[in-house]
Amino acid sequence: MIRSRIHAVVDTCFQKGVAAGYWSEAGVGKYAVELPKRQGQGDFSTNLAMVMAGIDEKKPRELAALLAELLTKESALFERVEVAGPGFVNMFVAPQVWRELIPEIVTAARRFGHSEQGAGRRVMVEFVSANPTGPLSIGHGRQAILGDAIARLLETTGHRVHREYYYNNAGRQMRVLGESTRARYLERLGLPFQFPEDGYHGEYIYEIAQSLIDERGDTLKDQVEVTPFQKRAEEFIFADISKTLARMDIHFDEYYNERSLYEKGYIEEVIDILRKKGLVYEQDGAVWFRTTALGLEQDRVIVKSSGEPTYRLPDIAYHREKFRRDFDWLVDIFGSDHAATVPDVLAGVRALGYDDAKVTVILHQFVTLTRDGKKIKMSTRKANFVTVDELIDIVGVDAVRFFFMMRRADSQMDFDLELATRQSQENPVYYVQYAHARLCSVLAQARKTGLTADMEALSLLTEPEEMQLLQTLAAFPALIDGAARDLAPYKLIFYLMDLAGRIHSYYNKFKVIGDDRRVSAARLALITAILTVLKNALEISGLRAPETM
Repeated sequence: MIRSRIHAVVDTCFQKGVAAGYWSEAGVGKYAVELPKRQGQGDFSTNLAMVMAGIDEKKPRELAALLAELLTKESALFERVEVAGPGFVNMFVAPQVWRELIPEIVTAARRFGHSEQGAGRRVMVEFVSANPTGPLSIGHGRQAILGDAIARLLETTGHRVHREYYYNNAGRQMRVLGESTRARYLERLGLPFQFPEDGYHGEYIYEIAQSLIDERGDTLKDQVEVTPFQKRAEEFIFADISKTLARMDIHFDEYYNERSLYEKGYIEEVIDILRKKGLVYEQDGAVWFRTTALGLEQDRVIVKSSGEPTYRLPDIAYHREKFRRDFDWLVDIFGSDHAATVPDVLAGVRALGYDDAKVTVILHQFVTLTRDGKKIKMSTRKANFVTVDELIDIVGVDAVRFFFMMRRADSQMDFDLELATRQSQENPVYYVQYAHARLCSVLAQARKTGLTADMEALSLLTEPEEMQLLQTLAAFPALIDGAARDLAPYKLIFYLMDLAGRIHSYYNKFKVIGDDRRVSAARLALITAILTVLKNALEISGLRAPETM
């Protein structure tokens, strides 16, 4: 790509400068080639001269002048090279170099933007991990889309990704779910019932109870054990969760059950290992993890006096199993309500002898639904919270995916329902998808007139807007690599919005298919390249690329 070619030229000039005695070799790998922050400062810029001036105690602008001379002589990539500010060297890429990108993109097709940055590293991405106690809330929906988007970015950059959903279908929460279902079952039969004090409310509990009545009538009315009610509720809710995830085109390689950690003895193994290390002690009938010995502020209970483990213990055991499955990188995506437990779990990982630097935890903030800037509450059919299904029914899958990726994971998400349903260019997802549909209409029009793209006529692309579009396309591979490296899907969404803006502006200003057929054929080649990148970006984001709207 153009950026890597320019970096290679700068590296060559650096070595030539060393040979000429301009600067020492101590700066190897310490300088950067970056995109300038302001327009007019070149297409790329390097701080090499300033870095070497600091190392060799020389004047940065003098070194910058020497570097600019070397760059000008060394490569035909540049239209001009300038020294700016305290010693930056700004490089202006020659127009023909930008135009050469078009056949490269068209040839690469769906692979353009893909890379081998990950070098086949095995990555587990754990996300959603909601227990089967109710439909997916919009908070879990944000987590699902973040996790899926991150997994897609990692796959695009050459990582081997394993998507995992961790859940618990045992314990107190599930017992309460079973008791809630039994109460609704008896209520539907017109029999006396006692609803648990902290039971699960919502229409979905009635639906589960009714499914039992439809299948087994009143044969469970005297059932003392909660097991059949709990089992039916788990099956019903998991089927509902799976259906919701499938609507968003989200799939998992494995569902890992927390209960298996107990059945296989892993929970006790972890306690025994920590006890042998002097990191576990008993107090007030509870089992404590001595996290203060690992640099944290206070010790934590890992088994309550009732004998029931806290969340920390099975989470530590689960992460131990992740490491034992030989993944190179573990990515955990949790809601911000996990903030207090994460340091303790990572301390447990370290205490067990594993490298917690291989664990990256992303904590996402919650979602607020708004309309016209005001927070709203929705009446819900299935639960006492807004479900992902309800949100999809209102705004559609693409809007849900797009809006949930628009912000950094650690920023509060305000989901504007009115904006998300608007069929206009004020709606960002509509704006981006409409850009794709517009370009498809140009290709359809070209086919009707018999016009084809002409790679031999690219020199006729001389408009500043055309160069800007090409620069935006050239930035795509590095953008994908950066978004994957930073686990930041929002960067791809920002790129999509920027590219869509340039497409709409170009479409409105210039007639792609005009009287001059050679110019039209050159512009058609440009449109083909733009469409390729736009479609790839939408596909990596998990968004549709509609041909008509």
